[in-house]
Amino acid sequence: MKFLLSEEQERFAASLDDLLTSREVDSATRAWARGEHDEGRKLWRELAEIGVTALGVPERYDGLGASDLDLVVAFDRLGYHAVPGPWTDTVAVLPALLDDELLAGVAAGETLASVAFPPHVPYALDADVADTRVAVDGTGLHVFHPATRLSSVDGARRLFRVEPGERIGEADPARAFELGALATAAYLLSAGRWLLDASVEHAKQRHQYGKPIGSFQAVKHLLADVVTELELARPLVHAAALTLTARDVSAAKVAAGRAAHLAARTGLQVHGAIGYTGEHPLGLRLTKVRALLGAWGTPAFHRARVLEAT
Repeated sequence: MKFLLSEEQERFAASLDDLLTSREVDSATRAWARGEHDEGRKLWRELAEIGVTALGVPERYDGLGASDLDLVVAFDRLGYHAVPGPWTDTVAVLPALLDDELLAGVAAGETLASVAFPPHVPYALDADVADTRVAVDGTGLHVFHPATRLSSVDGARRLFRVEPGERIGEADPARAFELGALATAAYLLSAGRWLLDASVEHAKQRHQYGKPIGSFQAVKHLLADVVTELELARPLVHAAALTLTARDVSAAKVAAGRAAHLAARTGLQVHGAIGYTGEHPLGLRLTKVRALLGAWGTPAFHRARVLEAT
């Protein structure tokens, strides 16, 4: 089965690339990690102007009511450029939990949300900057207050313990969880693609023994393995967007995580010690991939769901 995006989806992805390529996203990410959100929120508003925050919001709340595949297209580009912020919580998950006027603020890019979804999302992402904080307890929804800040392998993912507050209603959380896992898979997939592209470029420029290191068979094989994993994962992510079944979403999350992890390990190996440095953009993606592997369900959890469904 072959998946192709529509011309409109291709144009949407290109417009996201054009915007994000022209901005200092890495600078915004580093500032976000320091708790300085101005650059990141400016980027958030600019992405809202071209419709990203309105994708999952119903039209009755000024949203676009877009398809799940449209969401994947957006998260694919967000992941490639490593855009910071609670995008999954706000754009993919919250509209599936609430049917409320509050979503108009999400669509307009004025509202950032943080969602705690235990047991798979026990800690709240970016709860210090979020305008809306929602915790899922079975089928119940509560507001929550951010408590202790925790350390994270990815400094730009600011995690907080949750103190439950007032109950605000009920929801069927199943679709919201699948969308959270799917958006994370799409983000991971293209974070892996960026790592591959950066590694290939480095392999062309870095010379040893008078030749580019990319001319050596050992390096070619490493990079070819990454290409294979990424290309195998992409149709699974697109298929999961069409069905949103637990089996397909889990298969996509496992495959995208495995491909991104291989891209990260290979990228570090190809770049050598420079990959460890905080100043190099590679480091931003290495820690992002490591953190997202366990976000919205660990690899073991998702493998178990695939096994149960077969």
